[in-house]
Amino acid sequence: MKLCVVGAGAIGGWTAAWMARAGHEVSLVARGAHLEALRRDGLTLVSRGERSHHALPASEDPADFAVQDAVFLCLKTPSIAAMLPRLAPLVGPDTVVVPAINGLPWWYFHGAGGRWDGAAIECLDPQRGMFAALDPRHIVGCVVHGAAEVTAPAVVTHTAGKRFILGEPGGGRSERALRLAGAMAQAGFDAPVTGEIRVEIWTKLVGNLSYNPVAALTLAWMHEINANERLLALIRAMIEEAMRVAEAYGVRVPVSVDERIAIAKKIGNSKISMHQDVERGRPLEVEAIIGSVAELARKAGIATPMIDAVHALIAERARHPQA
Repeated sequence: MKLCVVGAGAIGGWTAAWMARAGHEVSLVARGAHLEALRRDGLTLVSRGERSHHALPASEDPADFAVQDAVFLCLKTPSIAAMLPRLAPLVGPDTVVVPAINGLPWWYFHGAGGRWDGAAIECLDPQRGMFAALDPRHIVGCVVHGAAEVTAPAVVTHTAGKRFILGEPGGGRSERALRLAGAMAQAGFDAPVTGEIRVEIWTKLVGNLSYNPVAALTLAWMHEINANERLLALIRAMIEEAMRVAEAYGVRVPVSVDERIAIAKKIGNSKISMHQDVERGRPLEVEAIIGSVAELARKAGIATPMIDAVHALIAERARHPQA
């Protein structure tokens, strides 16, 4: 496949390296010191103690590359709205766009059916500009269960997991999703195609919306949070609230609270993404990860006192990136 990874950071760099290793034609969109290092030294991936080097074309401008078979959108959510209009040179009639991102995606209600079909999540896309910038018919949903970190410019360390769950927003197992999954499996990923991508989104999200802000506020690593019973009590309360919100929108998370925490414990000694962002002074994915759930809770009349409290704290923390 011919594919472009937009946002060649932790998840994007790991994705690009494995896909290139499997023989796919990969290009990268990045910026700043990371881009300079990619051009000078190529991409280095450290995975399972092994280092691999990949000389791949890289640019700050997507227009430097032609139409792709697939575009992996691996940006932090605050950067997505500005990037979507710039993807046009990459997207042809049959191009698949895969937002491999955290939190509730802006396209969540596209193809959902029922009362909310096609609705926007206001805190993510208040003017529906994201829907206007990219026809959502190109989107194949993606939920990533894996961890990686940019440890130096153009150097990515893959620390855990390899599961990328794919699914059409409208359900079913399409030919294009199956083709992409096959290419990813060839590259070493565990890439199943589900007919219920929203179930997978919520199953991951109920953990992310609790663990990520707690990690960002405390600077604790995953294993440290899981060893602290007082923090785990907060995590449990937030997960329970989020599961009630999911059910109000027709999704039942297929694991218990303790089972979801057990999934998080398998990640081991990892530095959670929002913790990484705080340390680097980067914008935090507050609205996608927790604010969007608080918004949906209000619309559905679901009480979420713990989510609301932590949302207030992490939103204020995000206003002080250098503190």
